[in-house]
Amino acid sequence: MELFEIAQFIDASKESLKALGDSLDLATKREQVKVLEAEMMADGFWDDNRRSSAHIQKLNGIRKVVETHAELTKKLEDSEDTLELIKMENDEEFKEILESDIKDIEKELNEFSILVLLSHDYDQKNAIVEIHPGAGGTESQDFAEMLYRMYTRWAQDHGYKISVLNYLDGDEAGIKSVTFSVSGPLAYGYLKAEKGVHRLVRISPFDSSGRRHTSFTSVDVSPEFDDTISITINPEDIDVDTMRATGAGGQHVNKTDSAVRITHKATGIVVTCQSGRSQLQNREEALNMLKSKLYQREIEEKQAKMAAIKGEQKAIEWGSQIRSYVMHPYSMVKDHRTKFESSQVDDVLDGDLDDFIEAYLKTNVGM
Repeated sequence: MELFEIAQFIDASKESLKALGDSLDLATKREQVKVLEAEMMADGFWDDNRRSSAHIQKLNGIRKVVETHAELTKKLEDSEDTLELIKMENDEEFKEILESDIKDIEKELNEFSILVLLSHDYDQKNAIVEIHPGAGGTESQDFAEMLYRMYTRWAQDHGYKISVLNYLDGDEAGIKSVTFSVSGPLAYGYLKAEKGVHRLVRISPFDSSGRRHTSFTSVDVSPEFDDTISITINPEDIDVDTMRATGAGGQHVNKTDSAVRITHKATGIVVTCQSGRSQLQNREEALNMLKSKLYQREIEEKQAKMAAIKGEQKAIEWGSQIRSYVMHPYSMVKDHRTKFESSQVDDVLDGDLDDFIEAYLKTNVGM
């Protein structure tokens, strides 16, 4: 890079970082960090593990934004000083170091801009993901398992914890359904990009004639309910059924006789949990799953109102097709909402989702 190009980059990055900082109201966030840290010192804070974990997760999310902004500001100031030194001494070694630093800053600034987009309180939550194959029998059930593997690989690559809540094997291969939680900072903020219907086109390994098949699988994503969210469910509004747990067992779910299914009468939402070792544990987890889904409905209603105020025509639909994975006659993964695409189908199905998630977040600013 020429020196004038480096200078232009630094100036543009400082302006961008200032704009991001202004949008965050950093002064308020610094005060939030102080308040949350003080609350951790109160008596009894650690008595409720669920509430304390949610509190720490919120604190870490806000602290990360504040600290990252400060670190980037310092790096840009240092780069500016180094640039002035190079101009005076014409030191080629310093210039190479600065060029390397600039590349790192560019990457970090892009990551920070994504972090700023995940500014809603619910973006900080853990995520509950459900995968359900559509019509198509074994072919769709196999695609559902491919997506399950894709998300678990993505989560593992990002240091998230996976907990399976409900798992039902396919008839011949794949899965009939799976529900799992993804725990870690901003899990829901990132994975909300995956909600919708996914489409696969390929030569079916289950078709002896080698014909091309198209199959569909739906993915539902909700922010995990915790005690910081106020949602009350009247016992009269739900039906609770118990049954023998089924599934693969072992690595997927514990075999028990205490699986619980809860149906919310008003909305028709159905949740099932069989991961616990007792009916009481499964009932409590199923209630939290139901509250998570009701919380998701509230978020979507707010988003719909926001879109109406903005004059947008974008519908918030449960069953809209969002992405196609084409493996024949060519290789292509295309997101129909953002138009982002990649020819690396195998990499995407192996968990390389960051570019798709980033494109979605940048397209849906404020939603």
